[in-house]
Amino acid sequence: MASAKEILQLDLYALLGVEEKATEKEIKKAYRQRALSCHPDKNPDNPKAAELFHQLSQALEVLTDAAARAAYDKVRAAKKQAEERTRRLDDKRKKIKLDLEARERQAEEDSQKVEEFKVSRTLEEEIARLREEGSRQLQEEQRLIREQIQREREGRLHTHSGTFLLLPCEIIHCIFPFLFQLKWKCKKDDDTNGGYSQDFLQRLLQKYGDVLNIVISSKKKGSAVVEFATVRAAELACKNEVGLTENPLKIVWLEGQPEAAPTAPSHMTPGMFTPSQNPLSSERDYESLVLMRMRQAAERQRLIEQMQKEDEEET
Repeated sequence: MASAKEILQLDLYALLGVEEKATEKEIKKAYRQRALSCHPDKNPDNPKAAELFHQLSQALEVLTDAAARAAYDKVRAAKKQAEERTRRLDDKRKKIKLDLEARERQAEEDSQKVEEFKVSRTLEEEIARLREEGSRQLQEEQRLIREQIQREREGRLHTHSGTFLLLPCEIIHCIFPFLFQLKWKCKKDDDTNGGYSQDFLQRLLQKYGDVLNIVISSKKKGSAVVEFATVRAAELACKNEVGLTENPLKIVWLEGQPEAAPTAPSHMTPGMFTPSQNPLSSERDYESLVLMRMRQAAERQRLIEQMQKEDEEET
């Protein structure tokens, strides 16, 4: 008979194909069926058949002896318990390992998120800085341009040898203010006035030129009147400005929209106005021009107030 160690390496019940609670009669019956199929006399050329027949014989001897079977069952049960403990321990170790790996991955992801947040915040700060600096630079450039235009205007507006020089746009502005009306969608209970405030409109429009007046209707939301210093600035704003993408502006000329200018005589310089060759006459013309401008300023203010009143009456 084989040693106990060799027998414990075998699952005797599985070898015979019976349950652990099988009776002695069931064990013997199973033995006969299996032993017949692997008997060495029936399988002379199969060495494994002889080995299997020997193992079946050992299983029969142990399982048909009450004491031997009890001892085998006890050792077999202890072995199963040990295997179960090992399995549970392996599962626990596996879970610990998986948890550890998960925490490491989470920590790595959190670290990446923190780093991405820092990088994103740095980028946003840099963009904000560039936008602010760019806005300051743009405002400074626009200021310099306006100053240059003002110097050129003052240089051209003087009396010299009885000739009074005046820019065409100034001649027009003496007669008509460059006024247009802005309209946009706005609900009555909207405290933001549709996103358009006095300061916002000033920043929005000053890139086209000097803005003399911006009057936002206090009662009719979504409406404002704007006056530009030059016709060029007013034309650029009307042609190009759209306002907020989500709430665009509608721009309508009110006063001062230029018409096609007639061709000047060949002997006259564009922008030259010669009411008289007499210096005294030029001085009078200049005084008249100043008075006209003063009257026009008052008229513009009256016109703005009238349009405001009409807007309020419409509501």
